[in-house]
Amino acid sequence: MSDLLDRDEQRFLLGLAREAVESYLKTGKKPKARVEKPRLLEKRGAFVTLRVDDRLRGCIGYPLPTKPLAEAVIEMAIAAATQDYRFAPLTVEELPQTKIEISVLTLPRPVQDPREVEVGRHGIIITRGPYRGLLLPQVPGEYGWDRDTYLRHGCLKAGLDEDEWKKGATIEVFEAQVFSE
Repeated sequence: MSDLLDRDEQRFLLGLAREAVESYLKTGKKPKARVEKPRLLEKRGAFVTLRVDDRLRGCIGYPLPTKPLAEAVIEMAIAAATQDYRFAPLTVEELPQTKIEISVLTLPRPVQDPREVEVGRHGIIITRGPYRGLLLPQVPGEYGWDRDTYLRHGCLKAGLDEDEWKKGATIEVFEAQVFSE
């Protein structure tokens, strides 16, 4: 993966994400970022994952580069805290136990053969008709999944039968630079 963010850029984005969540939960307002590093102004796909006491508490992102990276991180940090349909909104009381992880994505590319999916390296997007499911590259490692299990869970996340990846669903892969507090 090329164009990796350096430690200062990573720390800046993590601080920005924390500030965004805290500001929004306490005031209902989204902070404005003062960004001086040009790479953080580039449009990039990004996800923000929140964990409280090592349990997933929210994960939302932009798979495609639709916004400048710093802006995407602010928006997705707030969305992960307040709009992930799987969880109740994060509370101010949970903030001290909340750990923030950011995944900065490469552009997705289609694969012709599911064997091209490398567990631990590739995130996946499974699409069939209007249904689409995305899993970040770190997910199969967290659960000890092999490639077939990973692809099955991608289908389930899309709301498809678990074996649709064998029946013509489109599979795209991407990579991510993942860093956390």
